Amino acid sequence: MTHKYNKQVLGLLVAASLFSACSVTKTYKSPEVKTDGLYRDQVAADSVTLADMPWQSLFADEKLKALIQKGLDQNVDLKNAIQNIAQAQATLKQSKLAYLPTLSANADYTRTKSSLAALNFPAGININTLTNTYRLYLSTSWEADIWGKLSSSKRAALASYLGTDAARKAVQTQLIADISNNYFTLISLDKQLTITEETLKNRRSSVETIKELKEGAVVTGAAVVQSEANLYAAEVTIPDLKQSIRETENALSILLAQAPGPIDRNTLDSQVVPVNLSVGLPSQLLHNRPDVEQAEFAFRNSFENTNLARTYFYPSLTLTANGGLSTLQLKNFFDQSIFYSLVGGLTQPIFNQGVNKARLTTAQSQQIQAMNTYQQTLLVAGQEVSNSLFDYQSAVAKQASRAKQIAALIKAVDYTQELLRFSSATNYTDVLTSEQSLLAAQLSAVSDQQQKLQAVVNLYRALGGGWK
Repeated sequence: MTHKYNKQVLGLLVAASLFSACSVTKTYKSPEVKTDGLYRDQVAADSVTLADMPWQSLFADEKLKALIQKGLDQNVDLKNAIQNIAQAQATLKQSKLAYLPTLSANADYTRTKSSLAALNFPAGININTLTNTYRLYLSTSWEADIWGKLSSSKRAALASYLGTDAARKAVQTQLIADISNNYFTLISLDKQLTITEETLKNRRSSVETIKELKEGAVVTGAAVVQSEANLYAAEVTIPDLKQSIRETENALSILLAQAPGPIDRNTLDSQVVPVNLSVGLPSQLLHNRPDVEQAEFAFRNSFENTNLARTYFYPSLTLTANGGLSTLQLKNFFDQSIFYSLVGGLTQPIFNQGVNKARLTTAQSQQIQAMNTYQQTLLVAGQEVSNSLFDYQSAVAKQASRAKQIAALIKAVDYTQELLRFSSATNYTDVLTSEQSLLAAQLSAVSDQQQKLQAVVNLYRALGGGWK
């Protein structure tokens, strides 16, 4: 009898092996996407790219580097991204173990009382209607991966795992950019505050000078009032600048996962901008940009889910076995109490209320959506590179003109002040206009430098730098 069962099991396994050769799933290939022209008006000559530079080499400011490292160690979003990897890894491990059979140990006791009136036995026969059954046994079940159902599930889990790792990289690159941009905003505000306070000091002196000129009948009382208004116009901006500084410090503190407080920093004038801003080839975004990688892994996951949905239309082979000890009396528990069963089952779906068809249609639709998202993510990546490049070029172009503007305005302020003191060829309105224009230009020059620094950071992130 045992020999006969072994032949049947062997026959089922051979059949499963033959069926497995007729796989209905497809092999994944990376989708072909166009990368030509992603960098607007930029013709890349080689594969040298800023993205390959470690972030420690990109920044020369040691205090900024210390803040970035602290953020990488403590940021909550990055910690959560790492936990997502751990969760996906657990799912991947479970999908690999799905190839193995399940095994469980069971122990049960059953007390059964049958109805004598319901038994179809002749009168006079004494039947024991009360039985006690004691069982201790193992049970196992195994599903053969005939059509690639388990393989598709494993590959989908692998894509999901790789996607969470890419997401972690994306969080890291964004975190480095956010810390750097906030840092540059902070030191730019410091510079603007210094310029404004210096201007305020000069305007206080100017008010005293105008008062002296009024006493000498050189100017009228209107000039004194205008000089005072000019003083207050500069003074009123200082609280706003201090508030912006405080808010930026608080924003940086949140990125560092610490309570709001002061941030140790250097000055804007001490910052060094990298000279070589190579962007490499657009096709490098496919592997350098974590969000592009994540989008491809999402497409790969949906591709394998479509494979999985196809397998539900085909029969599944399941082997189930039970074996152990069973007896009606505990004293005979180890005496001729061995039992076992082995069942091989082949199940072919015929009508399942449209569940399998709906599953496949949904999976195919989600695969199309994932592909669209992948293409859109790549286009956005190219847009960000193009915008950052032009932002940097615009800042550089403005700095040259801004320096000439400031130099001219400094002369204009000096000339109008001297003319007001010694000549009637001008009035205080000319002085006022020159001073206001000079302050605006000096503050704009700070913004130009901030734009230049942040453009480098944004270009670095747009190219996929920060996670290598």
